[in-house]
Amino acid sequence: MTTLQVDWFFTHVDGAGWLHVLTIPVFTGVVGWLINWSGLWMLFSPERFHGLSVPGLKQLARVLPRKAQEIPGLVAGGVGWQGIVPARAAKMGSIAVDKVIAKVGTPKDFYEQLEPDRIAGHIVEVFRPDLPSLIDEIMSREHPRLWRDLPTWGKQQVVTRVDAQLPTVVRNITDEIGQHIDQLLDPKLMVIEHFRAHPGLVVSIFREVGRRELRLMVTFGFVFGFLLGVPVAVVDHWFGFWWLLPLMGIVVGWITNKLGMWLIFEPLEPRRVLGVTVHGLFLRRQDEAAEVYARNIADEVITLDRIGDFLMNGPRGDRTRQMLARALHPAIEDAAGPLLPVVKVAVGSRQFDRIRDGIAVEAVGRTDLALRDPAFGRQQGERIRELFARRTKELAPADFVEMMRSAFREDEWMLYAHGAVMGFGGGVLHLLIFGAGGS
Repeated sequence: MTTLQVDWFFTHVDGAGWLHVLTIPVFTGVVGWLINWSGLWMLFSPERFHGLSVPGLKQLARVLPRKAQEIPGLVAGGVGWQGIVPARAAKMGSIAVDKVIAKVGTPKDFYEQLEPDRIAGHIVEVFRPDLPSLIDEIMSREHPRLWRDLPTWGKQQVVTRVDAQLPTVVRNITDEIGQHIDQLLDPKLMVIEHFRAHPGLVVSIFREVGRRELRLMVTFGFVFGFLLGVPVAVVDHWFGFWWLLPLMGIVVGWITNKLGMWLIFEPLEPRRVLGVTVHGLFLRRQDEAAEVYARNIADEVITLDRIGDFLMNGPRGDRTRQMLARALHPAIEDAAGPLLPVVKVAVGSRQFDRIRDGIAVEAVGRTDLALRDPAFGRQQGERIRELFARRTKELAPADFVEMMRSAFREDEWMLYAHGAVMGFGGGVLHLLIFGAGGS
C-alpha cells in the first residue's frame, strides 16, 4: 500500500482485523515465555552430551568461526547438545577460583579455618585404639625375633612410650602440612577437576543460587514479549508486508532474551531511572545468595576430606607423604627415649630405620583416614562455610555477578540466537494462521 493508504489511527479495522492485531502481543508474549523457558533448559540440560558423531565434522569444526566452535560437541565432531553450564563446568571452576575463591582466602586461610589443633586431636583419637596392634604388626614384620623374645611388660613399655609421644607425632604432621600448605594444596586444580567430573554439581549450585532470578526470567519472558508485541502489532497493521512479522519476530526474540539477562545482572550498582531505583535482581540479594553459594562450596567442593584426598593422593601426594614421613622421624626416635642407643645396637641402625619408617608411613596413612571422617568433616566444614559466606558478601558487585555469569557469558549469543529463531518461528506461525496485516 502507498503512504496515503496507511491506516495510522486504526479507523478502518473490522472484527477480523482487530483479531489479527490483538493476537500479535499474545503470540509474542507466549513466544517470549517459551524462549526463556527453553533457554533455561539449554543452559542446564542435558548434563552430558547427547548426540551423534558425524565423520569429518571434527576436522571441519577447526576451520569454523570461534563462536561456532563454542557450540557444545561440535569441536569433538558431534551433532547434538549439552547444557551450556555443564559443558563449561571446568571453565566455571577456573573462573570461580580466579574471581571468587582466590579473593575469599588462600590455601592457608582454608587450612586455618579447619583448626589444625582439632584435626590433630581427632587423628590421635582415631589412631590411639589401633596403636598396640599397629606396633605389633610393624615389629613382627621388621624384627620378629626381637619382638618375640621381648617380655610382655617390655612390649607394653614400647606401646606406652609411643602412645605418650603420639600427640607430638601427630602435631608434627599437622604443623608440617600447615607450613607447606601453599605448595601442597592447589584450590584451582582441586575445584576444576571436581567440577569437570561432576557437572551436575555445577548445575545444582547454579540453580540453587539463582533459583528466584531464573523463575523471574521465565515470567519476564512473557511480559517483555507481550510489551514488545504492541509496537509490532502497530507496525504490522500500518504497513502489512508479509515479511514484517517474521522479521520483527527475530528482533523481539533477541531483545526478550537480552532484556531478561540485563534485568537479572544489570546494573551493578543501584541507579535512579525516571524516579525508580534500578538494580540487578541477583545483586539485590547478594547476602542471601552468598549463604547458598557458601554452603554448596563448603559441603561439596572445598571439604576436609577432599582437601585430605588432594594432599595425600593428588598430583603432589607423593611429596606430601615423603615430607610428613621425614617430619615424623625425630618424634618416633624420641619415643624410644633412653633405650634408643640400645635398640639401635640390638637391631642395627638400618633395621631401626626401617621400623621407624614403617611407623611413619602408617601414621601418614592414618592421617588420610582421619581426614575422611564424614562427621568430623561436617563439623569443620561449618567454619569453611562461614568464611565463604562472609567473604562472598564482601565481594564487589562485578565479582559477585561474575560468580554466576562466568559459566556462560561467552555463550550468551547462543541463547540470543535461539530467541531470534523462535521469534522468527512465532512470526511465521502467526502469518500462516491470520495472514498479513494492514487495513
